[in-house]
Amino acid sequence: MENKKTNAKILKSKYIPTAEFYSQIIDSLQDYSIFTLDNEFIINSWSSGAEKIFGYESDEIIGESFDIIFTEEDIKNGVPQTEIQTALSEGRATDNRWHICKDKEVFYAYGLVFPLIGMDGERLGYVKILRDLTERKKSEDAIKKYVKELEELNAHKENVLAIVSHDLRSPLSGIIGTAEYLKTNFDRLESKKAKEMLDLVHKTAVDELNMLDNLVEWARIKYASEVFSPTKIKPFTYVQKVFDSLREKASLNAINLYNKIEKDISVFADGKMLFSVVQNIINNAFKHCLSGGEITVSAKIVAEKLVIQIKDSGVGMSKEVVDKLFTPQMSTLSKARKDNKGAGIGLLLVKGFLEKNDGEIWVESVEGIGSSFCFSLPLEESLFKIDSADKIEFDERV
Repeated sequence: MENKKTNAKILKSKYIPTAEFYSQIIDSLQDYSIFTLDNEFIINSWSSGAEKIFGYESDEIIGESFDIIFTEEDIKNGVPQTEIQTALSEGRATDNRWHICKDKEVFYAYGLVFPLIGMDGERLGYVKILRDLTERKKSEDAIKKYVKELEELNAHKENVLAIVSHDLRSPLSGIIGTAEYLKTNFDRLESKKAKEMLDLVHKTAVDELNMLDNLVEWARIKYASEVFSPTKIKPFTYVQKVFDSLREKASLNAINLYNKIEKDISVFADGKMLFSVVQNIINNAFKHCLSGGEITVSAKIVAEKLVIQIKDSGVGMSKEVVDKLFTPQMSTLSKARKDNKGAGIGLLLVKGFLEKNDGEIWVESVEGIGSSFCFSLPLEESLFKIDSADKIEFDERV
């Protein structure tokens, strides 16, 4: 009996796992994609977990380049090469990023790549391991989105209260005061003076109505997401519609309007929102332009987005005013309205619409020379979207 135990121990100590044994272990890890590359970055082995996650059978993928699993944006930015260089210099490279499957669907994964070294120290290639974290990413994004929406809702409530209590209430007080004065002194007023006061009441009431319309529209986009219907649309058409509505007024004020956007270029956005954005910015530019000035709208493609510039040769703005254009506090709104002929709530509406369409807005201005309002919109519908502020850092514990 003692000899049998001794022999068993000897046999056990001499057992060396075979390549087939390791292969079975790798193939049993169905939640992980594990594959290898040669020194030319060509895939030369493919686990069953990789088949499950990416959708490629072994005979479809072996012989293909490492780039095949990366998105077009990552390939353009040299991410595959960067991973390999990091693995060579540091012994391993890790990251969390989006990858692309056979059916062109994307998934979010934790990735690890490291050099594969032979018995004599020679580099045989590389090993790439991926774990699908899409569901976890969706859960984390949903929580972040919910928190962000709560923060925005609270800020929005304060903004609305500030606008209603100040920028709507103050002019209404002026209208009421002027109307009471007219009512009390109408019989004693000269007709010219009475007409001036009535004109002032009418203009103030129209301004109030326009602001109220903008406020309602702003609230609508915050709370009525079902009205959001982005499609492929051509910005040239929307700019032209706004220019057409201003043509007569521009002629009377000797202001030249130029639409230099290419007619066939398109973006992926909501048409009604784009029209509101263009209308608000161009109307503001018109108010700032002096007689003989010009408003030019142009566009260029930058990083898979169209950047539209609305440039005027108006009075311009100070850096202080520019910095506060999109901060809807009571004092800055009233100052912008006083100094800049109504710029305020309309620009908040513009900013909200652009953010809804995955765009952004910025302003460049020089006092006495003019201003340029620039905003971006996506050329195509995004397959996935990651907010840089919400980037998930690599987590080796998963």
